[in-house]
Amino acid sequence: MRPSSTPLAERMRPKSLDEYIGQEHLLNSESGLKKSIDAGIIPSLILWGPPGVGKTTLALLMAKQLNRPFYTLSAISSGVKDVREVIQKAESKGMFDQGGAILFIDEIHRFSKSQQDSLLGAVEKGIITLIGATTENPSFEVISALLSRCQVYTLKPLSKEQLSSILKNVCQKDEWLSSLTIELLETDALFRISGGDARKLLTLFEIVVHSLSHNKEIQITNKEVLAAAQTSIAQYDKDGEQHYDIISAFIKSIRGSDPNAAIYWLARMIEGGEDPKFIARRLIISASEDIGLANPTALILANNTFQAVNQIGWPEARIPLAQCTIYLATSPKGNAAYNAINLAQEEVKKSGNLPVPLHLRNAPTKLMRELDYGKGYKYSHDYPGNFAKQNFFPDELGASDFFKAGSSKKEQEIAEIIRKLWKEK
Repeated sequence: MRPSSTPLAERMRPKSLDEYIGQEHLLNSESGLKKSIDAGIIPSLILWGPPGVGKTTLALLMAKQLNRPFYTLSAISSGVKDVREVIQKAESKGMFDQGGAILFIDEIHRFSKSQQDSLLGAVEKGIITLIGATTENPSFEVISALLSRCQVYTLKPLSKEQLSSILKNVCQKDEWLSSLTIELLETDALFRISGGDARKLLTLFEIVVHSLSHNKEIQITNKEVLAAAQTSIAQYDKDGEQHYDIISAFIKSIRGSDPNAAIYWLARMIEGGEDPKFIARRLIISASEDIGLANPTALILANNTFQAVNQIGWPEARIPLAQCTIYLATSPKGNAAYNAINLAQEEVKKSGNLPVPLHLRNAPTKLMRELDYGKGYKYSHDYPGNFAKQNFFPDELGASDFFKAGSSKKEQEIAEIIRKLWKEK
C-alpha cells in the first residue's frame, strides 16, 4: 500500500471532541468552556498556546458540535476586505438567526489594528462568533476593545504521555501506518525535537517511517529519528526545551555582567528563529529584576527596545536587541525592588487582609467623615520638606522593612533617604 499524499497530521485530525487528545483543563466536564459547548452557546474567544497543541482542531470541532456555519481566515494572507466579505455572507444568509456563524482566524496576532477593528461590530452584535488562535500573549497582540469582547483560553504544550497516545492512535487508525509493522523502541528524540508540538511530531514520525518503509519490520530508535530529521537534539528549538535553556543562559549572562556571553546566547536565539518580541520582553524583566533601582534608565531602554523591535522586526531588530543586551550586562546590578515586593507579598499571605487605618481611608461622604474616615491624616505638602511623619501601615502590622539595599550606589542612596526620614522607626 502506498502512503497518502495528505500529511499525516491532517488526515488524522480528530473527527469529534471525544477523539481530541490534550487540554483536559479546558474540556473536562466541569470546565466553563465544555459547559458552554454542551449548552450550544460559546462566547467569542481567543485560543492562546504554542504551535501544534490543537488550536485549529479545537475550533473546527466546536463548530461541528454546535452545527454552526464555519469560516476560516489566515491573518498572514487575509485583510480587512476578506473580513468584511465573511461578515456580509453571514448577514445575507441569515446566520444570526441560526446562532451566528463562527469565524476562525489563525495567527490573529498578525492582524493589524485596523484589521482587528473591522471585527468589533460583528462580534458585538453576534453576527459572528470569533475564534482567534495565537501563539503570542493576547494582552500584547490583540487590541483591548476586541480582547474585552473575547474570553481567553490558554492551551498547554502536550505532555509525553499525550504525545505517546497520539502516536499509538495514528499507528492503529491510519490506513497506511496500520498496514506496517512498527515498533517504537525509543521516543526521546521524537519528543525532544517536536517540543510538545503534535503537528511537528507527526510530520517527523511520517518522515522516519518513510525512510524505513523498505524494511519488513520498522524499528524506530533515536538514531533513526536524528538521521531522518538531519538534526540534533541539542539544536536550538524555539518551541522545545532548548528555548528555555538558552533564554535562561542569556538572562544569567546579563545578570552576571558578561556582555560577550550574553551576545553569544542572543545570537543563538536569532539564528534559531526566536521571536524577537519574546527576547525583548525578557530584557524588560531583567532590567527591572536584576538592575532595577541601581540604574532606573535600564528599564527605559529595555522598554524602548521592545517598541523598536515591534516596529521593525527581523532582521534589523537584532541591532537594538544587541544594544540593550550589552547595556544591561554592563550596568550596575541591584535586586532590592524585586526582593521588596517578594517580602511584601509573603507578609500579605501571612497576615491576610488587614484593615486600612482610619486616617488613611477615603472620606467622600458625610457618614464616612462621621465615622472618622480620614481623621488625623497629615497632608505631606503642608509640612517642611513635604514630609510629615505618620503611620502608613495597618495598625496590627506596624512598620516593616521590605526594602533592603544592596551594594549598588543608588540603592545605598535610597536606603540613606529612608533612614533619615524614618530613623525613629
